[in-house]
Amino acid sequence: MLSRFLAVILTLGVILFAGWWSLKRDDIPYDQLETIYANSDSRYLALDDEKRIHFRDVGPRDAPAIILVHGFSASLHTWEPWVTDLKRDYRVISLDLPGHGLSRCLDNDAIGMDQFVDVIYRVASALKVDRFTLAGNSMGGGAAWNYALAHPERLDGLVLVDAAGWPRTEGESDDRPFVFRLLEIGIARKLVKDLDMSSLIRPGLEDSFSDPSFVTDEMVDRYGSLARAPCHREALLALSAGRGTRAEATPELLSAITTPTLVMHGEQDNVIPFSHGEQFAAAIPGAELKLYPNVGHLPQEEIAAQSLEDLRAFLTARVHGAAPASESELPTN
Repeated sequence: MLSRFLAVILTLGVILFAGWWSLKRDDIPYDQLETIYANSDSRYLALDDEKRIHFRDVGPRDAPAIILVHGFSASLHTWEPWVTDLKRDYRVISLDLPGHGLSRCLDNDAIGMDQFVDVIYRVASALKVDRFTLAGNSMGGGAAWNYALAHPERLDGLVLVDAAGWPRTEGESDDRPFVFRLLEIGIARKLVKDLDMSSLIRPGLEDSFSDPSFVTDEMVDRYGSLARAPCHREALLALSAGRGTRAEATPELLSAITTPTLVMHGEQDNVIPFSHGEQFAAAIPGAELKLYPNVGHLPQEEIAAQSLEDLRAFLTARVHGAAPASESELPTN
C-alpha cells in the first residue's frame, strides 16, 4: 500500500516538474531586445561598464523640460502618446527604471524608491537639465513624489498619474489584477520566476484598462519580452517582495511638497483606488485633481488626448505661464 502511495506521489511530482520545465523560459539578451524595442532616439547613461540606463531625449533643447517615469513592470513605451504630442513644444525625457525596459539592473537587493530617485537625478544631471517637470505613473508616481521631497529645488512641476504610495486600509477592497497578488506570495515568486508568464500578463494588462481592447498582442509581447531581459525577473520579484526602500505617503510627509502639482487618476483603476488620488491631492498643498470616469490605471494611454489637454493646461497655468499649446496629433486606437 505504501509503495503504491509513493509511486503515485512520485508520478505526480514528475508530471508537475515536466509541466514546470515546459513553461521555463531563458533570458533574452539585451542586444536582441534592443533591435526590437530601441529606436533612433534611444540613448544610454553608463553608470559603469555593465550598468546602463536607457532613456530617450526628444524635442527642442531650449524648451521647458519634462521627465516621464513609468510604473511597475512597464517601460518608457507607456508614454509614447504623450511624447508624440509634447515633443513639439517641450524637451521630453522618458527613461526606463533599473530592471525595466532596456535598462540594466543596478543592485536588486536595494531596488526601490531611493534607487529610482537617484537614477532620475543622475539622468537629469547627465543631460544638464537643472529644472524640469516630473511626471510619474503608478510606481513611477511614487518615485516622482519621493523625488519632489528629496530635490524640490530641481522641480518646476509635479504630475502624479495614478500614483503609488498611499497605504491601503484594512477595509479597502483589493481588486488588483491576480498577477500582482500572486507575486506577493513568497513561494509563488520562486515558482514562477523563470516561467512563461504571458498567460498572466494579458489579463493583468486588461484589468489595468477600463477598456480591455487597448491591450494588443504587441503590448503583451513587449511586457513579456522585456521582463525576460537578464536579471529583470529578479528585479520585479524583489520589488514584489518589498525589498529596498518603499516609502508610504502620509498627509504630514506630503505637506512638505511646495512644487505645483497635478494629480490625475482613473476612477476605474483596479490597481490603485481613485480614493488614493483624492488623498494625494488633499495632502499636497495647492494640488489640482483630475478624476477620469470610465478610465483605468493608465490614463496616458487610455485617454491620451484628454489627459494631454489637462497636462498642457496645468503647465500653462501653473508651471510655465505662456507655454505653447498646440493641437494634439495622436494616434487613434
